[in-house]
This record gives sequence, structure tokens and C-alpha cells, in this order.
Amino acid sequence: MKLVAIQILLFILLPFSVYSQIQGEDEVYLSGDRIEAKFNGGGIEAFSKFIRQEFDYSKVTKPGKMVGAFTVDVDGSVKNIKIVEFFDVESATEFIRVLKKCPKWEPAQRGGKPISIEIKYPMVFRNKK
Repeated sequence: MKLVAIQILLFILLPFSVYSQIQGEDEVYLSGDRIEAKFNGGGIEAFSKFIRQEFDYSKVTKPGKMVGAFTVDVDGSVKNIKIVEFFDVESATEFIRVLKKCPKWEPAQRGGKPISIEIKYPMVFRNKK
């Protein structure tokens, strides 16, 4: 009798626990409906061109890798600029200056609505020949 009652209880409650997990706020999105942010009508290539044109390479004193991160907000503005990895302060400061000068992006979209995304952008500097 006790075993039958437990089985009936599990049979009734188990579907509710599965349903609550599916309907939670932390929805998982597949990349199929996400449109990436665009910079001046292009992608990351157009952004790289902007960086190459605006960056003052005389500020780079030695070879190394630097990684900057920033958020492209729902209105396309660049916010939350930070340097995740750097090798000297002068290069990092120059990278921040260029990112602050960055024009607005076309924001990423999910389901037809603009969303904020974080972009990590690496830069590698080699010895001058």
C-alpha cells in the first residue's frame, strides 16, 4: 500500500517538476535566431579596420598580446570597456582611447529585438623589423 502511494505521488509530481524546469527564466537560446552586431555595415572585419586606422602604434613598446572586452548595448553604443589581458600600460591606455572613440554599432538581435552583447577583441603585437 505504501509503495503504491509513493508511485502514485511520483507519477503526479514528476511531470510538474519537469514542466517547471522548462518554463524557467533562464531560457537557453540556440544561435539560430541571433543576429550578430554589425560595425559600419560589416562585421568584425570592419571593426578591425577601424582599430588599425585609429590605433597609435607608436604607443606599443614591446611585443605581446592584449585582449579588450566591451559591451555593445541595445542602442549600439560601446560600454563597459575593460582590458582583460595586457602587457604594458601605454598600449592598454591607447586601446581604451580608441574604443571610447568608436562609433555606434548596429546592435545584435534575438527574436527581432536588440540585445546587449559582450565582445572580446584580441590584439597581437610583434617586433618591428
